[in-house]
Formats: sequence, structure tokens, C-alpha cells
Amino acid sequence: METIYRNIFGCMFWIRRRVVEPMKNSRGDVPGWVLVVLMTAGLVTVLWAVAGPRLSAMLSRSLDAVSSQ
Repeated sequence: METIYRNIFGCMFWIRRRVVEPMKNSRGDVPGWVLVVLMTAGLVTVLWAVAGPRLSAMLSRSLDAVSSQ
């Protein structure tokens, strides 16, 4: 039983040292996340502008095909 307690304590210590402590000291990368969000929004906007009409036509054709059966 003592071995089990020792292993549990060891695991808790390892998790605390490897996971919890580094998270306390991190400030985050807010400018990086803002850049990722803006670039994703830009990509979606460009793709929607370029492929929007084709995607719309493809969706309406497929819905018409399903509803006619």
C-alpha cells in the first residue's frame, strides 16, 4: 500500500512540476493569436469571394437532386 501512495505522490509531483508550474509563468501570445484570427478571417473572405457562386450553385444542384427523388 505504501508503494501505491508513493507512486501517486510521485505522479502528482511530476504533473505539478511539468504542467502546472509552466502555466503559471506563461503570459500568453496575444499578438500571435490575433494574427492567426485575422489571417483566417482573410482567407475565408477571399475563398468565399472567389468560390462563393460556384459553391452556391453546387449546393442548390445537390439539394434539387435530393428533393426530386
